[in-house]
Amino acid sequence: MKSDMIITRTPFRVSFFGGGTDYPAFYEEHGGAVLSTSIDKYCYITARTLPPFFDHKYRIRYTEREETNAINEISHPSVRACLNHLNMERGIEIVHTSDIPAMSGIGSSSSFTVGLLHALYALEKIDITKSELCQDALHIEQQILKENVGSQDQTIASYGGLNNIRFCAETHPVVSPIAITRERRKELESHLMLFFTGFSRISSEIAKAQIQATPFKTSELKSMEQMVIEAVKILYAEDRSILHFGEMLHESWMVKKSLTEQISNTVIDDIYSRSRQAGAIGGKLCGAGAGGFLLLFVEPEKQARVKDALSELLHVPFRFEQRGSHIIFSA
Repeated sequence: MKSDMIITRTPFRVSFFGGGTDYPAFYEEHGGAVLSTSIDKYCYITARTLPPFFDHKYRIRYTEREETNAINEISHPSVRACLNHLNMERGIEIVHTSDIPAMSGIGSSSSFTVGLLHALYALEKIDITKSELCQDALHIEQQILKENVGSQDQTIASYGGLNNIRFCAETHPVVSPIAITRERRKELESHLMLFFTGFSRISSEIAKAQIQATPFKTSELKSMEQMVIEAVKILYAEDRSILHFGEMLHESWMVKKSLTEQISNTVIDDIYSRSRQAGAIGGKLCGAGAGGFLLLFVEPEKQARVKDALSELLHVPFRFEQRGSHIIFSA
């Protein structure tokens, strides 16, 4: 007996180090790694069997509303690809809601794809592992839709948690949880601030430019990959100050900005400069760049000063999460 309604909750992510090395154009030749975490901000997908009383077979609600009788008539590319992937023949309604707006640099599009796939498999009573969910999302976004995306967002959304994720051509992403103490995790969390700088509506173009520049930025990207190794060592060595992690974030952001001219701009540079003057040790833009969320590393006693310095921006408190995409309702 198939289910009639499923609701999935899939986390967004914050990436600390290694972003850019998760593009196949780089890691298929050189290998890659990222240090990142899922956070307690989510994408929600409701998928249910559509009763046969309507003059349409598929109803999709996100920022738009679509009603069609054929999968290939659906405009939303991920919805169309996911339904085709599972060969969904019955009528279905899909509703998307989110804690965070799209195009903001914390993996929202991949969380949508992962959450939708998870919901559709559950609706069909098909068990799927985190690895399989990740691989399906990668296949749809990279092979079917040909999007300019890396491989970390789909992996983090599927697995959840604070992880060192390694990429290479010969195998699926290798996910290694960062098994630090609860106290060390809380110490790291307490030093992090997230600010919304505005929408980045050209993230695909920025990512495309970065992919095109990849063959000419090998040394920079290898340096960013090495920072993953060093940052993991800092987290595990509790006798080392957590402030070193923030200093490395600053160093990494300086390197990332050099990959293409589109990653930052004068507005972002001014915001980052003001945050540093107010006490932030380091930080970075999340995602492709040019907008979205700015992650800052700030000692707790200096965070009020940083908030005042960036008072025009929305401060978004957050915590790490551990579960990855999961089902919160099934009936």
